[in-house]
Amino acid sequence: MSGSKKQEAGGKVLRITLIKSPIGYSYRQKRTVQALGLRRMQQTVEQDDTPVIRGMIAKVSHLVTVESE
Repeated sequence: MSGSKKQEAGGKVLRITLIKSPIGYSYRQKRTVQALGLRRMQQTVEQDDTPVIRGMIAKVSHLVTVESE
């Protein structure tokens, strides 16, 4: 996906993949996973590399993997 809109804007992009189910974790962690745009296991989304997104990833780092592009 080298031609995505986020990359064209010049900012860095993070690829976030849900690798573990949020079932059994707190409501706040489930909502954080949803706010990142993740709905299903093994789903990958691209988000801009901002301090807000980095903070969300830090809160659910045990549930996701992150690759920077």
